[in-house]
Amino acid sequence: TDGQMPQTREHLLLARQVGVQRIVVFVNKVDTIDDPEMLELVEMEMRELLNEYGFDGDNAPIIMGSALCALEGRQPEIGEQAIMKLLDAVDEYIPTPERDLNKPFLMPVEDIFSISGRGTVVTGRVERGNLKKGEEVEIVGHNTTPLKTTVTGIEMFRKELDQAMAGDNAGILLRGIRRDQLKRGMVMAKPGTVKAHTKILASLYILSKEEGGRHSGFGENYRPQMFIRTADVTVVMKF
Repeated sequence: TDGQMPQTREHLLLARQVGVQRIVVFVNKVDTIDDPEMLELVEMEMRELLNEYGFDGDNAPIIMGSALCALEGRQPEIGEQAIMKLLDAVDEYIPTPERDLNKPFLMPVEDIFSISGRGTVVTGRVERGNLKKGEEVEIVGHNTTPLKTTVTGIEMFRKELDQAMAGDNAGILLRGIRRDQLKRGMVMAKPGTVKAHTKILASLYILSKEEGGRHSGFGENYRPQMFIRTADVTVVMKF
């Protein structure tokens, strides 16, 4: 009902910058619109916007529906049926990511907690490779000496498994590691395959004022927050 919001353009721009190739669009709240010509205009504008940001607006699926109708079980053609169309469009139009199984194991640490009588568990999404119960791992990051430990358990969706592989969201039980030794943003990896660094070389795209970004410039020694995997750290910029 409000048309394209500024954050829609920002999200499309960011999606393109991080390498997203295909987009599926769900136009919500169509239960509040009675004019079919208005819906046609919305779709046309959305396709033009996708083309403007480098996506295939002519072929991208655009589904009209109402999340509220789906939740309340009314007007199924724009409610439940529209949600099913959305799921089908994602399955058909978005390619399934290939699991990177051939490289050494690596998993960013997302959360840490202790289980009484068992040990420390770290959770996260396996980025590459695979990990089996009983294997050794190394935990690296946050200017600490790498911590070596052994995997004593792997769990996903409350089921104990023998291994986790790229793409899995898993909880990893570790031997001899205290919770206070670990922090979100560290990475768990096959021993000897990763190192922590305090300097990186980056290529930047700075959002303009019109794109919802900065209203003023910045210079050397500017200290922004950097988000990389699960880490959130303050950095100093040098040119």
